Amino acid sequence: MSELQVVPAEMERLHRFEETAGLLKWITSVDHKQIGIMYVLATLMFFLFGGVEALLMRIQLSWPGMHFLAPETYDQLFTLHGTTMIFLVVMPLLIGIGVYVVPLQIGARDMAFPRLNALSFWLFLFGGLLLYFSVFYGNSPDAGWFAYAPLTEKPYSMMEGMSFWCVGLLTAGIGTVASGINFIVTVATLRARGMSLNRLPLFTWMTLVNSFIILGALPALNASQVMLLLDRELHTRFFNPTGGGSPILWQHFFWNFGHPEVYILIIPAWGMLSEVIPVFSRKPIFGYTFVAASTVAIALLSFWVWGHHMFAVGLGHWPDIFFAATSALIAVPTGIKIFAWIGTMWGGAIRFTTSMMFAVAFLIQFTMGGVTGIMFAVVPIDWQLTDTYFVVAHLHYVLFGGTLFAVFSGLYYWFPKMSGRMLSERIGRWHFWLTVIGFNATFFVQHIVGAMGMTRRVWTYPNLPRWAVLNLISSIGAFVLGFSVLIFLWNLWVSAKRGEPAGPNPWDAWTLEWATTSPPPEYNFREIPPVHGRRPLWDLQHPESEKNPKEHG
Repeated sequence: MSELQVVPAEMERLHRFEETAGLLKWITSVDHKQIGIMYVLATLMFFLFGGVEALLMRIQLSWPGMHFLAPETYDQLFTLHGTTMIFLVVMPLLIGIGVYVVPLQIGARDMAFPRLNALSFWLFLFGGLLLYFSVFYGNSPDAGWFAYAPLTEKPYSMMEGMSFWCVGLLTAGIGTVASGINFIVTVATLRARGMSLNRLPLFTWMTLVNSFIILGALPALNASQVMLLLDRELHTRFFNPTGGGSPILWQHFFWNFGHPEVYILIIPAWGMLSEVIPVFSRKPIFGYTFVAASTVAIALLSFWVWGHHMFAVGLGHWPDIFFAATSALIAVPTGIKIFAWIGTMWGGAIRFTTSMMFAVAFLIQFTMGGVTGIMFAVVPIDWQLTDTYFVVAHLHYVLFGGTLFAVFSGLYYWFPKMSGRMLSERIGRWHFWLTVIGFNATFFVQHIVGAMGMTRRVWTYPNLPRWAVLNLISSIGAFVLGFSVLIFLWNLWVSAKRGEPAGPNPWDAWTLEWATTSPPPEYNFREIPPVHGRRPLWDLQHPESEKNPKEHG
């Protein structure tokens, strides 16, 4: 076995953390670990904002004919909630965890462009704050997170909040594109010696693929926001039908971004599952090559399916057939991942930590969301269910039951590395069960009421049979879900201060981030283990495995 690569003392002195007082140390930092933590903290703040908005809407919808909110206020909360959760919570949260973990997993000392990394974070944060400044301006966006024209155009929407929406998301979007570039260059140039692409940890691999999707998808949204802003403020007519513009053009631009965005919001979460499940099953991932290749297939197919969001607008017979076929086809590589994770657990010595419990719940709930997604690939079903609460249920089973369950799994897994302390497993189980109960109570019944014909984006609804009780159950579940989030935040706070010390590798994991201290020093590694396979720390404990030239793990 070759000797460890030792970081020279002069390099250690060069990268030693400069002592800076308090908050200024974080504001001026270019250390990927601090920036990753700031991403997580900022998204948790926006998560609370979006959660409060959701609870206010659920109070309004808890019974027919409620007047808890005015219709105009409901529209603004609806827009802010969707925008916040998609653009200011899920996407930057996944980027932030990647910023923290990816350099550690590949044996690098930082991102390729540390200052660009910091700029990306501040662009995201100020873009989000600019959006919420509209609340204090008294004129929040009110046309939905999808911002369909002509609802966003003057004179249809005189609310200046839509201009805040354009500028805020454009600012955050530029930061997201910069992050995508940074991830690609980091993985391409800073991998440890011996770490070929075929040996990348799957979280890093999926973050890399996700970065290419970001570069392909985000420019469509950024460009359309510029055009919408020009329509609103300089009276151009890209999307305004009164001046010869096309509202359908906005939908093409938006969903050309919007469906790849679905995979931007889930692929890194799949990467987290691909790290957590093998470690707590004590088995290497089943079908590494198939999991990696299926991610590339999904990335390519994600740009061919946007039209299934537009079956109801009259694209024509042949476009409907094409987008229906591609939408059904994308389920194949997704199913490969599900079977790979199940195959990894099959026969394994499973340890049901809180992280693993969230991973298993993800498999069940994301599969439910995927099945209802395939239903929308069937054009007649889509015509029947589009713009109903069935769509709301599907979306949340994918993005909350899928992505956020995976993120909870990943945070319980990597929190010891970030903080040096363990999250409480006892509190974690309370968090898990209340989340599962609250989530399913909130969104499962929405499948039923949606199939019964209740349209989404409505301020109130008629007192039809069973609608009232189903909506009441959904609202009660939302408050249970909100309480579970407070328990999670309490667990973070208490454990960060007085949790059990973690040590370098509390899970007996295999990837390089566990080869350094918890939390890592600024330079990450004093010694970088040699990489001879997909599980470098396991290789160190089993040097005889190097005699087998076949890739193990």
